Amino acid sequence: MASSTPPYQATSKPAKPTTNAIFTIFPFKKTNLCSLTFIVFLCIASYLFGVFQHDHPRTFSSTTVVDVACTSDKTVTAAAADEAGSKSLDFSTHHVAADVESTAVKRKPYPPCNFTYSEYTPCQDAKRSLRFDRDRLRYRERHCPEKQELLKCRVPAPYGYKNPFSWPTSRDQVWYANVPHKELTVEKAVQNWIRYEGDRFRFPGGGTMFPNGADAYIDDIGKLINLKDGSIRTAIDTGCGVRFFYFFLLLLLLLYLINKYIYTFLGMTIHVASWGAYLLSRNIMTMSFAPRDTHEAQVQFALERGVPALIGILASKRLPYPSRAFDMAHCSRCLIPWSKFGGVYLIEVDRVLRPGGYWILSGPPINWKNQYRGWARTKKDLNDEQISIEEVAKSLCWKKLVERNDIAIWQKPINHLNCKVNRKLTQNLPFCPAHDPDKAWYTEMETCLTHLPEVSSNEDTAGGELAKWPARLNAIPPRILTGSVGGITAEIFQQNCELWKKRVSYYKKVNNQLGQPGRYRNLLDMNANLGGFAAALVDDPLWVMNVVPVEAKINTLGVIFERGLIGTYQSWCEAMSTYPRTYDLIHADSVFSLYKDRCEMEDILIEMDRILRPEGSVIIRDDVDVVVKMKKITDAMNWDSRIVDHEDGPHEREKLLFAVKLYWTAPASSSSDQTGSNSS
Repeated sequence: MASSTPPYQATSKPAKPTTNAIFTIFPFKKTNLCSLTFIVFLCIASYLFGVFQHDHPRTFSSTTVVDVACTSDKTVTAAAADEAGSKSLDFSTHHVAADVESTAVKRKPYPPCNFTYSEYTPCQDAKRSLRFDRDRLRYRERHCPEKQELLKCRVPAPYGYKNPFSWPTSRDQVWYANVPHKELTVEKAVQNWIRYEGDRFRFPGGGTMFPNGADAYIDDIGKLINLKDGSIRTAIDTGCGVRFFYFFLLLLLLLYLINKYIYTFLGMTIHVASWGAYLLSRNIMTMSFAPRDTHEAQVQFALERGVPALIGILASKRLPYPSRAFDMAHCSRCLIPWSKFGGVYLIEVDRVLRPGGYWILSGPPINWKNQYRGWARTKKDLNDEQISIEEVAKSLCWKKLVERNDIAIWQKPINHLNCKVNRKLTQNLPFCPAHDPDKAWYTEMETCLTHLPEVSSNEDTAGGELAKWPARLNAIPPRILTGSVGGITAEIFQQNCELWKKRVSYYKKVNNQLGQPGRYRNLLDMNANLGGFAAALVDDPLWVMNVVPVEAKINTLGVIFERGLIGTYQSWCEAMSTYPRTYDLIHADSVFSLYKDRCEMEDILIEMDRILRPEGSVIIRDDVDVVVKMKKITDAMNWDSRIVDHEDGPHEREKLLFAVKLYWTAPASSSSDQTGSNSS
C-alpha cells in the first residue's frame, strides 16, 4: 500500500505525521486531566530552563550576523535560523547585501571561531611554519596542526560577505567584502589586472607579461602550438611567485626603487590565475597553484573568481598530482630557480607532464638581450641563467620548439627510447630507481628522470595515446586499457559512467539549485574514484576538484586526468590546502566509511564547513548508520539537513544526506573582549 506522505522536495520537508506524539508516548485517555496537566507542567519547565540557558554568555559575540530564508532586506538570529531550518530545506540564495546586527546566538557544541580566523588555513598557518627549516622554503610547505591543536569551531565569513557573481561575470569581478585585500591594487597599479572600484574588485585581464590582456597573450601562445584541436586539455600554472634568495632580492628591490622599476619587480606572480581563467573559454582546464601569501591572497582571488587553484609551492616535496597528468605547464615571471638544486623543479615538472606535453616559459631570462635593462640584471647573469635552464631541459630529453619575443616553448618526448640510447653521449640525468611515479603525498622530490612506460617503437606514445577533447572524457583511459589500475576494466569504467549520469540526475531533482546553470561554480568531490560525478556535470558552467584520498584502495587520480579532468591527492584526516569558503558544493561519497577508525568524523565535517561557502550545499552518500551519525553533527553545526532515500528506493542501506550551510558572518565590528575558540 502506497504511503500517504508526500515526496521530499528540495525546498520543503515532508509533512509531519498527524498522530499526536503525546498520546503515542503516553497511552492515557484524552479525558485524563491529571496526566495532561503533568505534561503541560513539563513543557513549561523545559521552556523556562531553555530561557535560562539562552541568557548565559556565549563563545562568540552576540552581534553575529546570521541570515537565512529571508526574502526581504532583513536578517535573523541563529535561534531563528534553527527554527527556519526545521521548517524547510532551501537551497536558494536569499541573503542580501544590507546586513544588520542580530541580538542573540544560540549556544552550539561547535561555536563560531573568533573573527580573526576568517582566512584560517590550518596546514599553511604562518605562525606554525616558522618552526620549520628555511632551506629550499620547506617552511612554506604543508605543516598541519597536531591533534591537540585542532580547532573545534566554525570559521566565520567576513562581515558583509556576499555570494560570488555567477560565471562568467565572476572571472572579471569579485566582491571586496569577500576578499578584503587592497594591497594588490597598489602593487599592481600599472599592470592593469586588478582594480578596486567601490564594493568590488575588477580584473581587466592585464599583467606584466600580458600588456594587451591575458587573451592576447594566450593568442600569442596559440600561434606557436595548437590550442584549438583538443590535444591540450589539462594545464598547470607554476607561476607561484616564490621569493627564494631573500638578500639578493632585497638588493634588487633597492635597485628597482632607485631606478623606478618597482612595479615591474612586483609583477612576478601568477596574476591571480588570469592565464587559467581565459584558457577556460578554450576548453582547457588549468590548475593554478601558489604559496599562501598573507598580503596578496592570490589563490584566494583565483577561487573567488571561479578558477581552479590550490595553495602549494615547489620546495622539497612532490606536487600532489600523479605522473603524466598535464598536457601543458606554464611559468610567467614566477621567480622559480629552475636550474638550482640539480634542476629538481624542472624535473618535477617533467614528472607531471604528459609524454609530448609542452613547457612554456615567459619572462626572465627569455629575451634577455632586449629586456635586461628593465630587469636591472647583468647580461652575464641572465645569459648564464638561460644556459643553465637549457642544459636541464636537454638532460630531460626535451626539445626546444621555439623562442619568440618573450615566450619560449619546450616539448617532452613521447617516449624514452632515444633518451636511453643517447644517455651516455648527452649527459642525460640518470633514471630513477624502481618506484611509484604517481606517489605524491609528502613524497620527496628526486634529481633523477622519471621512467615512462615502455614502448616498442619510436612512434609509440608511452602509456598510450590520449583521445582529443571532448572525446577524451568518455574514451577508455589508457591506464585502464593497459591494466595498470588494479581491478578496473573497460566494462567497469563504462558502467561507472552510466551510474553517475543516473545519480547526478537524481541529485538535481532533490537539490533543484544544482540543476540551475550558474548557481554553483566551484565543486569538490571528496572521493572521486573514476571522476564520474564530475564527468556527469561537464556540460554545466562549473568545475570539479576531484580528490583521490591517499587512503583509497586504488589510486585512480591518473585515470581522472586522462579523462581531461583535474584533481589532487588528499588525506581527509588533515585540512585541505585551500582558503575558507572555496567551494559552492561538496560531494562526499563513502568518505566517512573510508575514514572510520582513522580519524574523528567531526574534524572532517568541521573542515568541510571551513571550505564551504555560506549557503553552499553538501551531499553525503554513505551507509544509513553513518548518515544518521553525520546528521547529528551537522545539526549541531547549524546546517539545514535532511536524509533522503537512495535513488534506487528506500530498501537500499545507502542513504543520502542533503545539507545547506546557513548564511552567517563575523560581526560588523570586533570588541576587545571577544575571544576565539580554543582547540578542545
